[in-house]
Amino acid sequence: MFMLSLPHTVSEPPARFDLVIRGGSVIDGTGSPARPADVGIRGGSIAAVGPGLGRGRREIDASGLTVAPGFIDVHTHAENVLVLPSAANFVRDGVTTVIAGNCGESPDDIGAFLAEAERRRISLNIGMLVGHSSVREKAMGGSFDRPPTFEEMQTMRGMVEAAMRQGALGLSTGLIYLPGVFAKTDEIIDLARVAARFGGVYTSHMRSEGNNIRAALEETLAVGRGAGIPVQVSHIKLSGDNNWGRHAEVLGVLDAARAEGLRVTQDQYAYTASSTGLGQLIPAWALEGGSVAFRKRLADPAERARMSAEMAETPARRRRPDFNWVTLADCRCNRKLNGLGLPEATRRVKGQVDMASQIDLILEIEAKGGAGAVFHGMCEEDLQAFMRDRHTMVGSDSGVRRAGKSVPHPRGYGNNARVLARYVREKGVLTLEEAIRKMTSLPAETFGIADRGRLAAGMAADVVVFDPESVADTATFVAPHSFPAGIPWVVVNGEVVVRNGKQTAARPGRAVRGRQCDAAETRPGGGAYEP
Repeated sequence: MFMLSLPHTVSEPPARFDLVIRGGSVIDGTGSPARPADVGIRGGSIAAVGPGLGRGRREIDASGLTVAPGFIDVHTHAENVLVLPSAANFVRDGVTTVIAGNCGESPDDIGAFLAEAERRRISLNIGMLVGHSSVREKAMGGSFDRPPTFEEMQTMRGMVEAAMRQGALGLSTGLIYLPGVFAKTDEIIDLARVAARFGGVYTSHMRSEGNNIRAALEETLAVGRGAGIPVQVSHIKLSGDNNWGRHAEVLGVLDAARAEGLRVTQDQYAYTASSTGLGQLIPAWALEGGSVAFRKRLADPAERARMSAEMAETPARRRRPDFNWVTLADCRCNRKLNGLGLPEATRRVKGQVDMASQIDLILEIEAKGGAGAVFHGMCEEDLQAFMRDRHTMVGSDSGVRRAGKSVPHPRGYGNNARVLARYVREKGVLTLEEAIRKMTSLPAETFGIADRGRLAAGMAADVVVFDPESVADTATFVAPHSFPAGIPWVVVNGEVVVRNGKQTAARPGRAVRGRQCDAAETRPGGGAYEP
């Protein structure tokens, strides 16, 4: 018997990982200092973080680049991701998870929405809040300027509970919008108690971000106390020239609440302009009942005069001569006005620019379908003070953008990149590690997303790779449809969705669901509401 002797061959060991991001500077999301390390990904999860990891079937050379957890945008209006599943404006900005349902508006059936998002294969992960205004509208019909009946309140409770069981992360309010503007505090506390039983958070676009911000903050905190629920202040700001410089007062109120044991956080976009519907310049009473009721009031000379008189007081309160802080972004009845300041738009339409003409144009645009608008009403000093606060996270307040449509706020394309470029690299407001924490682990902890927000073994493989020296927002108020620079790689659930600065066809996004609890009724909360 004799054996065949084969030539000695040297073969590479089998790949240990599906993907290795090699040679980068890892910032893990916790606020810890950057360190050189590789990130190994296997089966959609992070398998290892450390130096000299073994081979991957695919590898990314991250030499000279920063490797961080995928960014979590906590304040979006990305419900239209079902129509625009690539969500390019988010993923190209390093965002791998969005939370929608903010400012009181959410789909009727959150469970169905989340399931459909996964079925359609979206590019990023999405979580959802249940919107108080949506619940109120469905329960109360078209009559809002009143308290809900006992039966309507029972219906609203049931809707919030159903949404939480379906995976909602909490309850949101939009208390400057219809119909939430007419809700009393005890109504909100009652519904927040339901969300609290499921471990949810209460987020609020408050009743005021200007003159009455202190009272608005106290109401928001009262909901947290009354419902026993963590509080998230949406897009913290001070609006109106007459309120600039009040950041110490605002932060003092929030710090005092934390000192008494309330869990309070806030989010912020990195611009001194906001964006919402032009109709916010019109008194809420005039819009109650919907567009038909509004047009009927507008046709009544006395009612129209009342609207105009109230609207004429707004610029003076803000120390402005007219509505010069307002720019039209998406005017349904006349697209040629998009991108124009309201005074210039008025000149184009009416041939003059006096206050009465500006008010008439606002009312006429609303009667013909309304418009989105950008409001340049904040100051840089306040923005930076809020950003420095360790409880502030980053949120764009944007929906998914369709390239080239209208002239929207640039925050939809470059919010995270702007923080990294302007406020880390250029102005030194934040360290790079702290900025990343505000975009990753702080949002994950606040909204109870246990498997995202950190680069560590066992976490979901959401990763962004960027160049800290060249990352920059390129979108402007004049030309907002422009992707950031310096973000060459984005990974969602282990799949590359941005490769060398170009989006791929991968659609690995998943639904992010809250802590569901079928035994919730046995826990405290949900007391009877008395209208």
